[in-house]
Amino acid sequence: MERSEYVRRLDDRLDTAAYADVDASANGLQVGSDRGEIERVAFAVDAAAATIEAAADAGADALVVHHGISWGGIDRVTGRTYDRVAALSEYDIALYVSHLPLDGHPDLGNAAGVAAELDLGDREPFGAIGPVTIGTIGEADAPRSAASIRETLDGFEGQPGGEGDGEESPTRVIDFGPDEIERVAVVTGSGTDWLDEAVEAGADALVTGEGKGRVYHDAREAGVTVFLAGHYATETFGVRSLQALTEEWGLETTYVSHPTGL
Repeated sequence: MERSEYVRRLDDRLDTAAYADVDASANGLQVGSDRGEIERVAFAVDAAAATIEAAADAGADALVVHHGISWGGIDRVTGRTYDRVAALSEYDIALYVSHLPLDGHPDLGNAAGVAAELDLGDREPFGAIGPVTIGTIGEADAPRSAASIRETLDGFEGQPGGEGDGEESPTRVIDFGPDEIERVAVVTGSGTDWLDEAVEAGADALVTGEGKGRVYHDAREAGVTVFLAGHYATETFGVRSLQALTEEWGLETTYVSHPTGL
């Protein structure tokens, strides 16, 4: 497949243009030429030296990631930025990035993947940022306890240990919600800024990756449970979905798992 055709398909499917004014990430083709053919595509959460090397070892022509290397523009190509760009150029690997578009996509997105793992139905867009959304909210198929939801989250890829391994649960739970949780909001990565929106939407709980210090008191006063399941662990779903989509388009793929423990 032509690189330009592959990029166009991803941009269209992810509605990349809709997020241009609200996302600091330069989404779409971030490094490389759109000329030439693509036969194999690598997928990873982060564009880093380790994932670029793994993509090269796999013989990939492109690397698709959630977190790229350009945030609000690049003034100087030096240091780590230079090393990453140089490696992509040396191996002739195009870098495609989808940040907020891949968080909020109703089918392919990170939040959609978390919601599916939690068996949330009747899902609606959630997590407003300007005219777009980056999360989802839905109803559990049956009322669940905080411990039950935590057990599901502990099993996500990238979680360091977890219950059943003789280690402390990797998911932090700020448990001020009802004993039976039914309505759950999801914003992956760093999503505690949307706690008030979750309360207004009638959520019993908010699932995200990492939190800010004020979330404890905000959750306590609102009577909502907050689950902090790890930034990386909540954001593997989107690139996995794009991998499956790419295979449907007839291309070979490889997935680079490189958990950060954060």
